[in-house]
Amino acid sequence: MKPQSFEVKNEKIRTAFQTLKQEHPERLQQRLNLSWSNWGFGIESLEESAARLEKAGIRYIELHGNHYGPDLGYKVDETLKVLGDHGITVAGVCGMFGNDNDLSSNRAIQRQAAIDYLKREVPFTAAVGGSYILVVPGAVGRPDKYDDVEFERSAATLRSVADLFTQYNVKAAIEPIRAAEVSLVRSVADAKAYIEAVDHPGVQHINADVYHMQVEESHIGEALVNAGEQLINLHLADSNRLALGWGAMDLDTIIMALYVIGFNQAGHYCTPEPLGPGGAPYPAMYGKPDKKTLDDMVLQTARYFREREEELLA
Repeated sequence: MKPQSFEVKNEKIRTAFQTLKQEHPERLQQRLNLSWSNWGFGIESLEESAARLEKAGIRYIELHGNHYGPDLGYKVDETLKVLGDHGITVAGVCGMFGNDNDLSSNRAIQRQAAIDYLKREVPFTAAVGGSYILVVPGAVGRPDKYDDVEFERSAATLRSVADLFTQYNVKAAIEPIRAAEVSLVRSVADAKAYIEAVDHPGVQHINADVYHMQVEESHIGEALVNAGEQLINLHLADSNRLALGWGAMDLDTIIMALYVIGFNQAGHYCTPEPLGPGGAPYPAMYGKPDKKTLDDMVLQTARYFREREEELLA
């Protein structure tokens, strides 16, 4: 029987992985760095979140970028103390961009709010040892475009503040998001075009998200390979945006693609972000968490990810 198109692409990645495994086994010695994005944990304390991750054997965290104003958000010394007590290191920060701080907005006050937000969040990221901050070119939860120049307007706004990234040695990671949630930059190809438009050495990396990639890419593994060295972080969730292993996501092909591009190195992270299905996910960060569900989801995801990784590398 003739294979389906996605099966052909799967096999191409599998073949490249097997060749790497046979010819350069030394490149597979280091495992992928498993992190976790904590903003979906709602209003629980960082102490509770860190304890949960420690129990699951997760040693990195992507912190909620919660510095929405000068008096809000995590404090550097307190954050480092809490995380250090649980043996957890900051991988990066999940920048949060909504209608109030939209880089692409046709209202100058909202673009200025996005600039001010980055002026708070980038120094914080550096101070806690994070290597990247996630940047979304347009507001999440606003799928309708403002006008025909919002792409250029967003790129120009980010460029105006991009010296921050080089000054603090923090990588800006552009995240493509599905069309149901944003009006621009929805695929890896879009992210590459946006990075080229910003044209700044501090804005050179990509944060991909497999949940969004299900509808915006023709093949997730192929898109990851195309992202290549620009990929710095990968958000993970199963096909239903829940824990890995609770849906139909082809995790094996994703893991193989990551090894093929050499993603198993310091400063590169696989970061689960299972938020549940739906349109705008931001209500999750304000909700009262169901601790047992979160515990089960984190333990399941960590176990399943490592299980599939070891199965492939055996």
